Amino acid sequence: MKPPPKRLSDLKPAAPPMEVYAPPKPRVSRQKPGKVLSAAERAAFLAARPDLDAGSKT
Repeated sequence: MKPPPKRLSDLKPAAPPMEVYAPPKPRVSRQKPGKVLSAAERAAFLAARPDLDAGSKT
């Protein structure tokens, strides 16, 4: 008689128990929010970069 096929779960060790949810570390909350350009700053930036024309999406 043929032995039963091996399953991957038979070969792998048991997974460690899941940890309880922990709040994010302080390092995460210290990250600065992204800078949002004003309309004047955005226009000046796009004027300096003609390759980033906002009107044409190709």
